[in-house]
Amino acid sequence: MPGDKSISHRVAMLAALATGETTVKNFLPCEDCVNTMRAMEALGARSFYSDAGDLVVHGTAGKMLEPAGPLDLGNSGTSLRLLAGLISGMPIKVEMTGDESLRSRPMSRIKEPLELMGAKIELLGKNNCAPLRIQGGGLKGITYALPMASAQVKSCILLATLYAEGTTVIIEPRPTRDHTERLLQSLGVPMTIDGLRITMHGFGAKGPTLPARAWQIPGDFSSAAFWMVAAAARPGAQVTLDHVGLNPRRTALLNVLQRMGAKVTVTPGKHSDAEPVGSISVHGVKLRGTEIGGDEIPNLIDELPVIAVAGALAEGETVIRDAAELRVKETDRIAAMATNLRLLGVEVEEREDGMIVRGPAALKVGGGVRSYGDHRIAMAMAVLALSAPEPVCINNVGCVQTSYPGFWNDLKTLGGHVE
Repeated sequence: MPGDKSISHRVAMLAALATGETTVKNFLPCEDCVNTMRAMEALGARSFYSDAGDLVVHGTAGKMLEPAGPLDLGNSGTSLRLLAGLISGMPIKVEMTGDESLRSRPMSRIKEPLELMGAKIELLGKNNCAPLRIQGGGLKGITYALPMASAQVKSCILLATLYAEGTTVIIEPRPTRDHTERLLQSLGVPMTIDGLRITMHGFGAKGPTLPARAWQIPGDFSSAAFWMVAAAARPGAQVTLDHVGLNPRRTALLNVLQRMGAKVTVTPGKHSDAEPVGSISVHGVKLRGTEIGGDEIPNLIDELPVIAVAGALAEGETVIRDAAELRVKETDRIAAMATNLRLLGVEVEEREDGMIVRGPAALKVGGGVRSYGDHRIAMAMAVLALSAPEPVCINNVGCVQTSYPGFWNDLKTLGGHVE
């Protein structure tokens, strides 16, 4: 499986902060992560690929430079929000922007805590969106209750705290992915985690001294999810995925598939640095509908489009609720999936915070479906197309480069027909 996108982003940033040379195996060379690495180079780091194909990063020893111009993060909300925290700790002025999709996503959620810490943040776009301009430095720790369950906002604050005076306490409303905490702790950054409460002491304006080291990025669970659902929804099918990240705050999809009747076997392997990894085998059956909501949502937010596909192929109703965050992703994923599913003959009831999908659908192929420029919509519809009676045209699929450049080749390897 391709390297984990969330972890690749974070390792690129921490390697750029480190003192010395960091080697990263299985770094994900997708558009989003490449944009993160380019931004780190503009801030003073250097990087190249070794003959073995590993990413090598020469760090800045914690002292980033003011870039010559705006940082363009393309489509990557993770890059922009996490870098906003990191840059806020530095005595530099930086402007960050991105493509049309990124400039439509809410940024007041990071502006508020960063300004409470002492940074100066200007949101230059409409409706409190990017571009944003940051004047960093002079941060102090804060106690902050996250108004929404967001690993990106949490990580933004944690990275800013590296350069803050005093102590920061973050209180989450629900558990979210904890890659940033794991990576920082593996680099020797002390923090205390007590349930939903994270306490971290800042290093002040001088920042931390992070060691350079070798990293092994696990396979991306969210990319593996497409193949899990593809197998689970086809009785008699089987797929095994090796060296996949098994972070318990990322794997709620496994529980969902088991509730739907699929046979799922997980074989733990050795930890990949800060993260648990292993193999996942999925055996397909006739799925039945289920309900997804509550604390599950942050831990499968990226998998919800393909879960809706599973619902379309399952017996009965599949209910997705408490997922309003889907409306402010690369596109409005609730509206996009509901529209595409209907175009293929699936009965869908769209709700403000999710949808109800009624299956099993007798799929009908008409004039094709759209990705809406969203990589996860494109790949989810490709999985549904595997069960269609005729080929399905999915428009604007270049967006898949955002997270999974090898998706179409892997689909062919598993027996799909792609033109």
